[in-house]
Amino acid sequence: MLWRTTLISVCGVGALLLAAGSSLADNDRRGDRDRDDQCDGVRELVLYNGRIHTMDARNSVVSTVTIRNGRFDDIGRRGDHDGGACSRSIDLRGRTAVPGLIDNHNHFILLSSRPGHDTRLESAFSIADVQAAIHARIATVPAGAWITAIGGWIPQQFAENRLPTLAELDAAAPNNPVLVFQQFTGPASTNTKGLQFFTGKGITVSPTGAIAGTGAAIQALDALRAIQTDEDRIQGSLDAMAYSARLGVTTNVDMGGFVIPGLPDIQDSFTFDSSASWNPFTAYDAYLKLNDEHRLLTRLRIFFLSMDINLDIPLLTQRINNAFDRFGNAMMKTSGIGEFATNWPLFGQVTTPPNYQTALDLVAARGLSFQQHSLSDAEDTLTLHTFQAVDAVTPIAPLHWSIAHVPAITATNIQAFKALGVGIAVHPFRYLAGGTAGGPPLRTIVDSGAIVGAGSDSAQISTLNPWNMIYYMVTGKNVAHILVNAGQLLTRQ
Repeated sequence: MLWRTTLISVCGVGALLLAAGSSLADNDRRGDRDRDDQCDGVRELVLYNGRIHTMDARNSVVSTVTIRNGRFDDIGRRGDHDGGACSRSIDLRGRTAVPGLIDNHNHFILLSSRPGHDTRLESAFSIADVQAAIHARIATVPAGAWITAIGGWIPQQFAENRLPTLAELDAAAPNNPVLVFQQFTGPASTNTKGLQFFTGKGITVSPTGAIAGTGAAIQALDALRAIQTDEDRIQGSLDAMAYSARLGVTTNVDMGGFVIPGLPDIQDSFTFDSSASWNPFTAYDAYLKLNDEHRLLTRLRIFFLSMDINLDIPLLTQRINNAFDRFGNAMMKTSGIGEFATNWPLFGQVTTPPNYQTALDLVAARGLSFQQHSLSDAEDTLTLHTFQAVDAVTPIAPLHWSIAHVPAITATNIQAFKALGVGIAVHPFRYLAGGTAGGPPLRTIVDSGAIVGAGSDSAQISTLNPWNMIYYMVTGKNVAHILVNAGQLLTRQ
């Protein structure tokens, strides 16, 4: 755990209890289904005897709140409402409660749509923890079903500093095939049942269950994609939302995925096969269906990612011309374009995309929000200069544009983005980087007065768990407990 204080995340009128405090709501949950039938969505929740962070203009911390119809109704005292069967009261017993968290940049739909029954390893710190997580997951899935843990962890977080072996995965899951897959392209490892499946597909697996990164690991991932059904993707989406809600993340701002090579209709797009890749034409189908059926558990905000190579930016243009700004409802809604609008030099290299300003001129002219990925000072500067050029024609401050990640942003560029009214979206993914590099310069950004918000950039290179991100932000330490961001720490508040 990040710290011993139990934290409760309040989402509308539902209380999502984190850590050891979940027993507080056990009795309260038993009558929820009956109440839903009676109340037709009109609910009242009273939280009392706690430390409740309201996040109002004064950052008030109060002992009691009444939430009615999804909004704070009374703060600091018990309300006069009598909700009857539609009212619930929870004694927090001194615990801390915070509003539901917004992750301002992640790849939640990719996480939802990966093959197998996803098992998050974000809180595993040894091979024994990995085995326990996999063994616990078996109880929740059909007999013999695939168990997968794809992205969002690194071997350095385990005491053994390695992937689990075939024998260790067999001990955890003797009757289920397992694939444990690291970040974008592996490496990966599997157990006996997985080995039998993969070798039957001509994929090389060592006797110890190791699958080499890139070639063999991607072949293994593609073999599982090939047997995945639409119902699998529906279940994966429900599972991902349930996991998000348990962590207190009640809104996920999704930033898309790379395009899988060989798909029809991808025209000039950059392609890359990895755990961060998908079919952009069908990727949203599961969530659209769940939204139609009123089965979404957490809120979803969608940014459309395009990586056109040609000057006429065909895919971006077609997407913009066929998408309505802010189309949707409170639970699922389009938000803009990002984290790419054109093919971009990945992983910190810099070459100016020749169609970049053309693309951003179009995004701005259509009045859309935009967020740009950046991993280096040179990328920050390129983004800044292009934003300034676009702003000279179409003011971008009202459009809520932002720059994302910024592990090496300078004080000069921070002030320049602030002057444009551009937000800075910080993502402390280096919590999970495994090395000694730190960033972003959190304290410098916050002290500058620039518009700033945080997210995870999960779930390939980082964890969805916001408390891991917050741990990094307040300690400067990565998953290996190495101090990598000294001098840039934030307080818990």
